[in-house]
Amino acid sequence: MNETAELGFNPDELREKYVQERDKRLRDDANEQYGHIEGDFSYLEKDPFVEEEIKRDPVKDETDVILIGGGFGGLCVGARLRMLGVKDIRIIDKAGDMGGTWYFNRYPGINCDIESHVYLPLLEEVGYVPEQKYATGHQIFEHCKAIARKFNLYDNALLQTEVTELCWSEGEQHWIIKTNRGDELRAKFVSLANGFLQKPKLPAIAGIDTFKGKMFHTCRWDYDYTGGDRTGGDVFREGPMNMEGLNDKRVGIIGTGATAVQAVPHLGNSAKELFVFQRTPSAVGVRNNSLTDPEWVKSLKPGWHQERMDNFLMLTAGGYAEEDMVDDGWTEITATLVDLIMSDPTGDMSPEAIELKAELADMVNMEKVRARVDEVVKDPETAELLKPYYRQFCKRPCFHDDYLQTFNLPNVKLVDTKGQGVDRITETGVVVNGKEYEIDCLILSTGFEVGTDYASRAGFDPVGKGGLALTDYWSDGAKTLHGMHMHNFPNFFMMGITQSGFTVNFMHMIDAEAKQIAYIVNKCLQDGINVLEVSKEAEQAWTKEVYERGERTVDFAMNCTPGYYNGEGKLSPTVRQDGFYFGDQPTDYTNILEEWRASDDLPGMIKS
Repeated sequence: MNETAELGFNPDELREKYVQERDKRLRDDANEQYGHIEGDFSYLEKDPFVEEEIKRDPVKDETDVILIGGGFGGLCVGARLRMLGVKDIRIIDKAGDMGGTWYFNRYPGINCDIESHVYLPLLEEVGYVPEQKYATGHQIFEHCKAIARKFNLYDNALLQTEVTELCWSEGEQHWIIKTNRGDELRAKFVSLANGFLQKPKLPAIAGIDTFKGKMFHTCRWDYDYTGGDRTGGDVFREGPMNMEGLNDKRVGIIGTGATAVQAVPHLGNSAKELFVFQRTPSAVGVRNNSLTDPEWVKSLKPGWHQERMDNFLMLTAGGYAEEDMVDDGWTEITATLVDLIMSDPTGDMSPEAIELKAELADMVNMEKVRARVDEVVKDPETAELLKPYYRQFCKRPCFHDDYLQTFNLPNVKLVDTKGQGVDRITETGVVVNGKEYEIDCLILSTGFEVGTDYASRAGFDPVGKGGLALTDYWSDGAKTLHGMHMHNFPNFFMMGITQSGFTVNFMHMIDAEAKQIAYIVNKCLQDGINVLEVSKEAEQAWTKEVYERGERTVDFAMNCTPGYYNGEGKLSPTVRQDGFYFGDQPTDYTNILEEWRASDDLPGMIKS
């Protein structure tokens, strides 16, 4: 067939364009272009939302289960444990309240970018249906607190507390946890849920330490300086926020990812001048937020939440379902793929043919994204710079109804860095392509540490049997069973994306892991199992499976524009081993966990 005529574009030309755009963004320093927030920059990580510091004496006691992290991971495990009757639980978190990322991220315009009816966990258990299709950050934070209240997870919690040491005691057969508050705690079981994206990242730009204006990271938004609604506001009801503190300020923001896409409209509405420094444009589709229909809520039957989550997982991971319950930009690419398959007269369903159709479906969707830029942005030169030329999932897709429109405002300037990032920072501004842009305030929308070792991100390094540190054990790549259990680390669970199931809705995976962890802990407590450790053989088998299924992921990532998904264009040698588990079907990972629990014999585990 004549692909160019039927599709409206030439696939070969588009492939070449993607390569050109990727290559001009490749940098030798890759992840080294970022630094750590420490030393003189430690203030950038300070919690600006603590109203009053908790005063308490050091705690020295023993607990059945300690959950490190009070975000959705810790909350889900805690809730699932409570449902099974486990009472002796303690959550430790550095924040001033529960919520994790939804505690710290309160930047203007913060919303969920996954439909809230599938993103928010434990909706039926708490008895809550989100009032918007895409909930605000404040609404999500309130849901976090509601979970904690519902399941009594504030009891015994140690907030405003950071873990500094976590060591297994073979003699006591307990974990010993020390904190920055002088606590020395003992726990039979420990579960780490301290976040995949939680430590803010500092761009290691020359001269950043010389800037004399105001500077902060988006996940520590300084409302004392900017003014505005400290909750992040509700753009659906109120429109762009006016942060009156910026009305006479020249503001620069570095980064154009998912956070900046939400914050930029508010900055453009508030600042005297706004400079958006862009390395790579985001793909920004239509969000079209809406209020939840009360009649739909009345029609919901028990089990609706899991059914809706499963439907979304199936469609966004390349599967097929009779009905698209969510029907948004995330599921659109699957719909396009199905259309291409159904319209192919050859009926070729070989893996090679499906792969080609998936690529073409991706191109069709990205062409729509680029066409939307031309429709919205009035200046042709600015519009061209805002067009993303890469596969849709090379970077996290964004959906917003005000971001592109912001570049039509006379006080907003897109400063494109030609893919190489900012040249340097001076005492008074930011230099790009040899030109200095004077600013009063610099906002870092530069994301979170990815690819650094666990100890760097967490602030501590778990130490298992025989004094073995996790970073040493994983020095040649991750090794787990189901992404949660490690040999040499008994009674220990780790939540995250490493060697776990693939999904664009991380909450689906987190709750699946939470059910698994709660089941295991409860069974050990009920059956008198003191020590549980995955066998070396079971760990090796799962790691081998992950590795063997990861080949396509590596090929895809290598051809993507640089970003945190692919180590800024320089893949780790262990990337296949450290990645997701890709099943034959999108639901395979959760099915594996359910079948494992159904055996009721803890297969692959050493019990004592």
